[in-house]
Amino acid sequence: MMSKTPAPPRSSFTSKAAYDPYLEALISSDDEEEVLAFDVLERPMIKELIRIGAQFIGYREYASKTEEKLTEVNERADILAQKLEQSEEARKKAEADATQARAEANKAKTDAAGVEDLRKRLHDAETSLSEHIAAQSAREEAILKRIRTQNRRFVNRTAQEFELEDPDNDPLLDAVSFLEFHGTEAREGIDQVKAGLSRLFPYFFPKKEEPVTFLALAKCFNPPEDLGLKMRHENMKVAVESDVALVVDSQQTIDCAKVGDTEQIEQTKWRSLIKAAKPNTKKILSYLGIKPSSTPSSSKPEV
Repeated sequence: MMSKTPAPPRSSFTSKAAYDPYLEALISSDDEEEVLAFDVLERPMIKELIRIGAQFIGYREYASKTEEKLTEVNERADILAQKLEQSEEARKKAEADATQARAEANKAKTDAAGVEDLRKRLHDAETSLSEHIAAQSAREEAILKRIRTQNRRFVNRTAQEFELEDPDNDPLLDAVSFLEFHGTEAREGIDQVKAGLSRLFPYFFPKKEEPVTFLALAKCFNPPEDLGLKMRHENMKVAVESDVALVVDSQQTIDCAKVGDTEQIEQTKWRSLIKAAKPNTKKILSYLGIKPSSTPSSSKPEV
C-alpha cells in the first residue's frame, strides 16, 4: 500500500485555483492522497500521456464512427452499384427495345411501301384487264361482223339458208356454226363441180393437161370465148364432114360449092330440112355409136 506523501504547499497551487474551480476545491481539501494525485497529474509527461490517451480515445471513437460511416457508404455504394447495374440493364434493354422498335418501324415502312406498290400494281392490272376486255369485246364484234358478212355472201351465192337445231345462245358461236354449214355446202359443191369439170376437160381441151388445183381448172372453163358455142361448132363441123362422107359413100354426086353457098338457102327452110332429116340422122348417129340427147339440135342455129 502506498504511503502518503506530504501534500505540497498550498501556495504552489494558488495560480491554478484562479481558472479551475475543481482544482481550487482540491487544494482546499485536507486529503493528502488527492493532493498528491493532482500533483502527479500536473507533470508534463503525464499531461502528454493523458493528452495522447485522450487523443487515442477520440481517434478510436472517430475511427469507430468512420468505420460505421464507411460501412454505410459501402452499403450505399453497393446499393448504388446494384441500381447502376439495374440501370445499365434497363439501358441495354431500352436500347434493344429501341433497336427493335426502329427495325419494326423500318419493316412497317417497307411493308407500307410494298402495300402501296401492290395497290398500284393491282390498279394497273385492273386497268389493263378492263382495256383488254374492251379490246376483246371490240375484236369479237369485228369478227362477228365479218362472219355474218360471209354468211350473207354464201346465202346470196347458194340461195340456201340454215337454222340451228341447238343454238349456243352466243352470237359469235352461232355465227361460226352458220359459217361451218355454208363451208360444208361449199366444199360439197366444189367437189361436184370439180368432178364435172374433170370429165368435160378432155373434150374441151384435148391437147392440154388438166390443172391440179380447182381454181385453175375452173378458170380454164371461163375464157373470153363461149366454150359451149365453140363445142357446138366443132360438133357441127364433124356432123357436116360425116354427112359428106356418107353422101360420098352412097356414090351420089354433090356440088360442094353449091351446098357451101349459104346465100342460096334461108334459115327457115334450113330448119325445116333439118327437122325432116331427123329420122335419118338418128340412124346415122346410132351407126356412129353416138347416143343423141333429147335437146333438139335446131334449138339454136349456128351459122
